[in-house]
Amino acid sequence: MVIEGKELSKIYGSGENRVVALDKASLIITPGDLISIMGPSGSGKSTLLHLLSGLDRPTSGTLTYDGKDIYSLSDKELSAFRRRRVGFIFQQFHLLPVLTARENIIMPLLLDKRQPDEGYLEHLTELLGISDRLSHLPHELSGGQQQRVAIARALITKPDVIFADEPTGNLDSKSGGEVMELLKTVGEDTGKALVVITHDSRVAAMARRRFTIVDGVLSEVTEG
Repeated sequence: MVIEGKELSKIYGSGENRVVALDKASLIITPGDLISIMGPSGSGKSTLLHLLSGLDRPTSGTLTYDGKDIYSLSDKELSAFRRRRVGFIFQQFHLLPVLTARENIIMPLLLDKRQPDEGYLEHLTELLGISDRLSHLPHELSGGQQQRVAIARALITKPDVIFADEPTGNLDSKSGGEVMELLKTVGEDTGKALVVITHDSRVAAMARRRFTIVDGVLSEVTEG
């Protein structure tokens, strides 16, 4: 699936209170892409991610998934689209404390009234190194293990693209590096596109395509 954002802008307020959070950002995401978008706090990183993933609507510009403008969908249709086609990984793990790791992973499928593909679940949890932790509750897991559960949850619906917002932000540098290596491996293994928002230059450098964003302006980093 090819995702194309054209001149996406997000503006809040008007007059003296007008704030341009994102300024005409354009980006094409193709299957298998590993993209990092790096910028300081308040630069527009999360705004861009919210627009690219259909979590928020732009003030102007277009976003198409395989040529279809997803902002032409109703809120209900857009919600179903995100649930089935888009995976999210956040800095906060957002695991439900009363559910086991396995139950947390399959929750998106159950919300969509679907049953898990057990073979795929087994493959995914082995790939992420958590197959022996599935009966544990979140508080019984390390931070790195909790983030791996969150990654498995994002992938269990077999989405076309995964958006990760500061996925290593709550981890120490060793665990953060391991999680990024895992994300690269999973992307290569599944052929999914992965877009990582980060303020960490070491995390950004692990991507094949790198972008920076400053004051809402997006630029691709070219070598040389």
